[in-house]
Formats: sequence, C-alpha cells, structure tokens
Amino acid sequence: MDSDPQGTALDWYSAQPDGADLPPVIGIDRPVFHKSIPQLTRDYAYIIIDGPAKIAENTTSAIRVADLVLIPVRHSGFDLWAVESLVEAIRTRYALTGKPAAAFLISAQIKRSRLANTIDEALADLNLPVLVGRTSRRVAYESAGGLGLTVMDLAGQAAAAAEIESITDEIITLLQ
Repeated sequence: MDSDPQGTALDWYSAQPDGADLPPVIGIDRPVFHKSIPQLTRDYAYIIIDGPAKIAENTTSAIRVADLVLIPVRHSGFDLWAVESLVEAIRTRYALTGKPAAAFLISAQIKRSRLANTIDEALADLNLPVLVGRTSRRVAYESAGGLGLTVMDLAGQAAAAAEIESITDEIITLLQ
C-alpha cells in the first residue's frame, strides 16, 4: 500500500514489465488503513505500507494497524530530526496496546565512512532497536526500481540481494 505523497511504490508497480510476478500495490490517500487492512489480511500474509517520513493522518492510521513499523533512516541529522514525532506516535500506541514493534532500518549507508560508524550512536537516544541488516548506496536499487523490478530480479546484483535477504530475515523474526 502506498500512502506516501511521492507515490514511489505506485510508480514502481506501474513500471513492472508484463508477466512480472511481483506483489500488487494500491494507493491510499486517506487515513483509512484501520478499515482496509482487516479486509486485506484474508488474502495476504503480509501487507507493507509505504508512508511519508513525517507524521500525518495517514501515518497515524497505519500505526493503528501495524504489527511492525520500520523507520528507514540515512546518515543524516535531517533524517533523525524528521523521525522524532513518528517515534513518539509509535510509543503512544505501544503504551496503550503493546503494539507495534518498531525498529530503525539504515538505508543507503556509505560503508566505511565516519557517518556509518556513528549512526547507531545517534539512534540509541531514541530507544528503538536498529536492524543489523542495512542497505548500502548502490546503483542496483535505482536500476531495479526504474524497471519495476527488485534487486533479486537483476543479474549480477548478489550484494544488494544479500542485503535485502538479511533485512527480510530480521523482519520475519521480529514478526514471529
């Protein structure tokens, strides 16, 4: 489900080649996840919601039904500032219901940089776990996305595919 005003997930879906065996993406521009998700769980084991980084009505609606919230961040103070209200909304729901689990996902990291070494320390102040699996800055992600595919579908992208597999394994563990 794509609720981000950018519509990146919808654009990715519309770029998929005919016959691609990838999940469907639907756009939702209203805060109705708490109504839509229970109906969709009959047909899907997992539902992923792509939302904006900043807190908005759609974000709050998604948090109401989420079992897990992943908060992607890059090595930037700007990203850290942007997620503080999101973390607070997650904590509020968690205090009331015991859900959702939440974790940070480092994306587009620049390996062996000083920023890569300090991001975990900066996130520690927000008291949420950080996934061990991360994505690195790779052309493969943009290439696959522009084709409506995943890095798993592109030849020669074993490193990017391994990053996604590691993240997927962690997510499944968190959901169990």
